[in-house]
Amino acid sequence: MAQSFLEASIPDLVKRLKVDEKISLLGAPNWWNTTAIPRLGIPSVRMSDGPNGVRGSSHFVSTPTQCLPCSTSLASTFDPELVQQVGAFLGQEAKIKSSVLLLAPTCNIQRTPLGGRAFESFSEDPHLSGVMAAAYVNGLQSEGVSAVIKHFVGNDQEHERLAADSVMSDRALREVYLYPFMLAQRDAQPWAFMTSYGRLKGVHCSENPGLLQGILRGEWGFKGIVISDWYGTYGVNEAINAGLDLEMPGPPRWRQQLLVLQNLSTQKVLQQTIDDRVTTLLTFAQQQARRNPKVVFGDGIERTRDTPENRAFCRKLASDGMVLLKNSRSVLPLSPERVKRVAVIGPNAKERVVSGGGSAALKPSYAISPWDGITQNAPSGIEFTHHIGCYAHKYLPTLENNLTTSSGESGWLCTFYAHDEKNQPSIPVADFILRDTRIKLNDFIPPGLGSEWTIKLTGKLLFDKTTDYELGLTVAGRAKLWVNGELTIDNWTKQTPGDFFYGQGTIEEKAVVKFTAGRAVDVLVEYTNTASATSDDDQHGDGRISQPALMRGVRFGGCEKIDAEHAIQEAVALAAKSDAVIFVGGLTPEWESEGFDRPTLDMPGLQNQTVARLAAANPNTIVVIQAGSAVSMPWVDSVSGILQAWYSGNEVGNALSDVLFGTVNPNGRLPLTLPVRVQDVPAYLNDRCENGKIHYREDIFVGYKYYQVRDVKPLFPFGYGLSYTTFSLHDLQVSVPSALNVASQIKVSASLKNEGQIAGSEVLQIYVSYPDLGLATPRYQLRGFKKAQGVAPNASQKVEVTLNKYAFSLWDESQHTWRVNAGRYGIHAGFSSDNLPLTSFVEISETFYWSGL
Repeated sequence: MAQSFLEASIPDLVKRLKVDEKISLLGAPNWWNTTAIPRLGIPSVRMSDGPNGVRGSSHFVSTPTQCLPCSTSLASTFDPELVQQVGAFLGQEAKIKSSVLLLAPTCNIQRTPLGGRAFESFSEDPHLSGVMAAAYVNGLQSEGVSAVIKHFVGNDQEHERLAADSVMSDRALREVYLYPFMLAQRDAQPWAFMTSYGRLKGVHCSENPGLLQGILRGEWGFKGIVISDWYGTYGVNEAINAGLDLEMPGPPRWRQQLLVLQNLSTQKVLQQTIDDRVTTLLTFAQQQARRNPKVVFGDGIERTRDTPENRAFCRKLASDGMVLLKNSRSVLPLSPERVKRVAVIGPNAKERVVSGGGSAALKPSYAISPWDGITQNAPSGIEFTHHIGCYAHKYLPTLENNLTTSSGESGWLCTFYAHDEKNQPSIPVADFILRDTRIKLNDFIPPGLGSEWTIKLTGKLLFDKTTDYELGLTVAGRAKLWVNGELTIDNWTKQTPGDFFYGQGTIEEKAVVKFTAGRAVDVLVEYTNTASATSDDDQHGDGRISQPALMRGVRFGGCEKIDAEHAIQEAVALAAKSDAVIFVGGLTPEWESEGFDRPTLDMPGLQNQTVARLAAANPNTIVVIQAGSAVSMPWVDSVSGILQAWYSGNEVGNALSDVLFGTVNPNGRLPLTLPVRVQDVPAYLNDRCENGKIHYREDIFVGYKYYQVRDVKPLFPFGYGLSYTTFSLHDLQVSVPSALNVASQIKVSASLKNEGQIAGSEVLQIYVSYPDLGLATPRYQLRGFKKAQGVAPNASQKVEVTLNKYAFSLWDESQHTWRVNAGRYGIHAGFSSDNLPLTSFVEISETFYWSGL
């Protein structure tokens, strides 16, 4: 049967399919697979979430996997060749998870650092975003795994994302938000696109013919499949007619037999249109089966890969993305000749903060914490001490490392119960041992359960200190916690809505329990998938309509209850008697996640206050920030070192140690502008949905383009990053063809010299300025870049960048096409958007237009 499908004529298959089979192909049977038609040998193909790893096909019992750095970290490398290797790495990871589609990359624009999924996107700049997305796609698809580039288009914040209409000019749409997708299509041809949740010009993207048929398939020549984001299909005929091939996830809500047949009978959908969608889907499935027959027709088992070579690659990847922002008095790299006692302080120091939250979250196969990486890789002669300093969690930390089953296994026992005729959970159906206290039940329940069911989670909870601990229970559904048989938390009878589980759950209900060191207590969490009798599934309580109740799960957390002021005082005392302080903090997947936006630019908890007091006690304070985007730094002038470490994956601790101790010369550069304050962000006051609309009033002036034209000084500019050496730039040369036209290429080169004493890497950044056209244009726009790798001390390296029509084009709203105006264009070379020491000029003698790619 496998061979027959691989060799089958798709038009013949479409003719042989029954109408109900065609309809079933346009939906899915579950969360991660397309529909199989065994009668005709048509297989199911599996997909998995990305973009910083491959989770596999279960949230409930995830297969451990390699977690790579987040997309802002990848973009910080300014190294497309390295990012292409990332794509190939993830292609291999996908195949061992029995998947042939990866829901990645995300190449939406980081319009605001408060966007919940900012860490999933590469940059605020469309050129950098597009180049990195194309490299990622090329690497992934070189392994035969389809990229599903997302979210097409305008999913730049989470607030009311299902309804929000992105109101923007055609220039902003084309020059900023569609631009990275266009570059990826031009340079990599993704085999699949995913539509965004929201609207464009008043029409949902998943049912927008101008977007899907006009731009994507018409102008850009896209030949692959278009799939919806999960629950991002909102009707039958509109989406099918617009060109949406696949509704995800399944079972479908809209592409059900009766609904589609009704639209066929009323000719709101034509049979030919159904056949077109089915043809596209089957063509894609056949191509993926031909590329990966052993995966598509394989055993379906998901596996974990872990080799020394893979670890080394991820370690290099993480260190190359870290950006050194400040290094006063050359406090870094740390060495035993200069420091003997180092205090490692901060809420993230011993935590495994490897990724942002939501769809990007996964179960890492291992994780090296900053503390472990620093202490295990430090040169001899340095003594390290630790203090948490302050808490910064949103939900209490998970407790899987403190739990064992009654038989002594790591984790706790989860038992599913069906309900009897009295609706009581009395019929055990299945048991699982879980090594996570975040239980997601959206994509799996065992067979044998009815519409209402229950799970009971039991284990022995042990702490190593005698003190009070705070326990917490958060739920989408209903849950209670018993400790040693005593009801301790009731998040069942009365509930308060919160943003847990994409805004469909509750706040965290808490209780304080006294624990004795080394003495385990019995814990029981009982959960049911039904809503509380006193909760209101339709309202948040402030008049906003929630998402449909599609997500179910429960989260159990806890930690020692501390006195905040006393903890900071202890940390400050430790800092005062140390030679240097490393503070590791920032954000976590609880604060940066799909489903909600950040409420503030500040780091959560008392982190800013703690850093300020540490710096006052010890001027050699180095701040390591784990975050997917910008945070405020009110203490910036007081500390000696700042390292933007992003979310760096499994190898975060090792990579961090490599930079702190000088094994790696830092070479990451900022892919976004870091603002002084939230009021300076270009999208400030325009980043939330108001009356169903999000107004992109900053227009084309996103990121550094806004800071420049408004003369707003950033904290750190786009493209910025320090090294342990210094570089100078010389001899800018621009080679221009005799006649510039739509096919012309302009060669720009410059000489980079390493002026320091150690080898290092630097990025040549090329920006273009436009002549006065009577239109508002950015002062400078990044149009090319190239990384010079490992330049030796006192050596020079010639670096070349190629520019083409894209570098000089703007969108002509009146002609609905791209235009290159006659005039004198500036070519500016340097090391950041605010450091462009060399300039040359290009003269374009005649205006010309172009369309497509």
